[in-house]
Order: sequence, then C-alpha cells, then structure tokens
Amino acid sequence: MDIYKEFHFEAAHRLPNVPPGHKCARLHGHSFQVRLTVSGEAREPSGWVMDFGDLKRAFQPVLDRLDHYYLNDIPGLENPTSENIARWIWQQLASALPQLAQVEIRETCTSGCIYRGQD
Repeated sequence: MDIYKEFHFEAAHRLPNVPPGHKCARLHGHSFQVRLTVSGEAREPSGWVMDFGDLKRAFQPVLDRLDHYYLNDIPGLENPTSENIARWIWQQLASALPQLAQVEIRETCTSGCIYRGQD
C-alpha cells in the first residue's frame, strides 16, 4: 500500500547547463510542489503504513534547506533541474525513511518529475 504527503516550497534557481539563450539559464523562481510516497503494509493495531506526522518530521529539515533559498548554492544542487532536485531529496531522506518509494517534484502546474530511487 502507498501513502503520500505533499509539501511546497518557494525557491529561485537557474540552469547552468542549458543551451545558450535558453530562458532557464536566467535567474527565476518556482513554487515547487513535493509529493513523498512511502510503501508498506497497513499493520494493526494502527491500521496505517506510517504516521503522516512522522513523514512530515522526517522531511522538515530537508524542506528547511530548500524553502526561500537559491537552489544553486546548495551542495549537490548546482544544476537544480527537477530531476536533480528529486534525486537530491531522495538522497537526503533515504536513511531516515527506508519505506520511501517515490519523490515527485512539480515546478509548474504542468511540469515535473517522479523519481523512484533508480539511476
């Protein structure tokens, strides 16, 4: 069974490795949406996979490093594409959330990335 919790953060970035003249090479910002999915069995007596509060507590230190920051300044996010942000979040959470199944990033209403721990 999968459960998820959604978060959001505001951040600025630019993409240093795009072709010359690409609009994403310029400094800009997004209202990023993050959906963290964990998998497991809904075990008794709780009847849940995981307490949503525990999921929030695990992600809060990571969220605090992203919200209202310039992502390019964060070690590991020098090229902060949606793909790299999703992978980076996974790496930050993997040890604290062994049930982590998926990290989804949406940088706009219509664009995003889903990362499942594979490279």
